[in-house]
Amino acid sequence: MNSKITFYIVRHGRTLMNTLDRVQGWCDSPLTLEGQEVAKYVGLGMKDIPFRSAYCSTLRRTRQTVDIILKAKGQGNIQPIEIDGFREAGFGSFESGKNLRMWESAAFFLHYKSAEAMYNDVLAGKITFRAILNAVKELDKFNMAESYEQVEQRAQASLRAIAEEEAEKGDANVLVIAHGMSIVAMLMSLGGDKVLKGHLENAAVCKVTYERGEFSVESMNDLSYAERGRLAT
Repeated sequence: MNSKITFYIVRHGRTLMNTLDRVQGWCDSPLTLEGQEVAKYVGLGMKDIPFRSAYCSTLRRTRQTVDIILKAKGQGNIQPIEIDGFREAGFGSFESGKNLRMWESAAFFLHYKSAEAMYNDVLAGKITFRAILNAVKELDKFNMAESYEQVEQRAQASLRAIAEEEAEKGDANVLVIAHGMSIVAMLMSLGGDKVLKGHLENAAVCKVTYERGEFSVESMNDLSYAERGRLAT
């Protein structure tokens, strides 16, 4: 079939561990009041986009986010489907520790003097998220962290499976709620590397189309939906 599926892939709202600047991969924490509010704004900003279905990861912060978005946009009748492949990257022994410690450790491993210097090179295109996440895996003393390739493979496989299934039903808009690193790993090799500039923010939207078996990343890190919803209240 030549159906067109348009995915709106959203990073979850801000959580308690985000606020405390803690590593949050497979570890989980609830949305803060701020996180709940911005999810509501995203829903209001998407009011004119009818979704046929919705998906999220198996971590509760994405389930909270998708429920709030759907309710705010008047589609609370949709039952989200939880997909394990969309969960965040696992950071092993770094989980729940300070973000700065993990990123500085990766920076030193990659011969940078600071996490800031490493991140500046990411923005300049001199180093990839792949290299950084794989450095974290190498440094994980419990050997529990995931490689970039592992996250990329499971996230892309989940997205493709959904796309193929949805395409059988005809054209549609589909909502997906996932996580910062899992979204990056999922979309960069599909064309996201050409459009992502900077850190993927909480509640940012990535628009991806699927047609004739091919994905096209149209935009990433779009905060205009949240802003539109905020202005509507």
